[in-house]
Amino acid sequence: MLKNELRKIIRDRKRQFSQQQLGELSLAVIRRLMVHPRVEQAATLLLYYSLPDEVDTHQAVYLLSQRGHRVVLPVVTGEGTMELRLFTGEADLRPGAFGIMEPVGQLVTDYDHIDLAVVPGMAFDACGHRLGRGKGYYDRLLPRLSHCYKIGICFDFQKVPSVPTEPTDIAMDEVL
Repeated sequence: MLKNELRKIIRDRKRQFSQQQLGELSLAVIRRLMVHPRVEQAATLLLYYSLPDEVDTHQAVYLLSQRGHRVVLPVVTGEGTMELRLFTGEADLRPGAFGIMEPVGQLVTDYDHIDLAVVPGMAFDACGHRLGRGKGYYDRLLPRLSHCYKIGICFDFQKVPSVPTEPTDIAMDEVL
């Protein structure tokens, strides 16, 4: 199956759920994430501020920051490019690309100090292979994070038997 075909299948699956249902499904995923030993041990975490059709990470961002973790969020800077910025609170967020709330705080360039990356995807397989939205944002970012543990999070209906991969694709260490 081609990547675009799989993206269409997953988009169709997502449309079968209301926003409220996706929110309820998100809770189970976020509960598992919040008690994950790797999350609890991480000093610095890369998270993402979710789109409406993704696992809702908004509360996790706030809670982890309040627990004393250093939370870093991606900021879209151009076609296929992102930078990372420190999240310091709700007042720090502004609408950015694709309507995603993005932090305007301190630029983070010390990628080696990121202990854990929580990564969204359109689909994941049991080997940790990830299918993104097709713009390449995470494909460009993940090679810089080869040292850290990577957790892909998604709804159960986004888990598939096999994700088409290329030699440059970076697999997740675990998928919740």
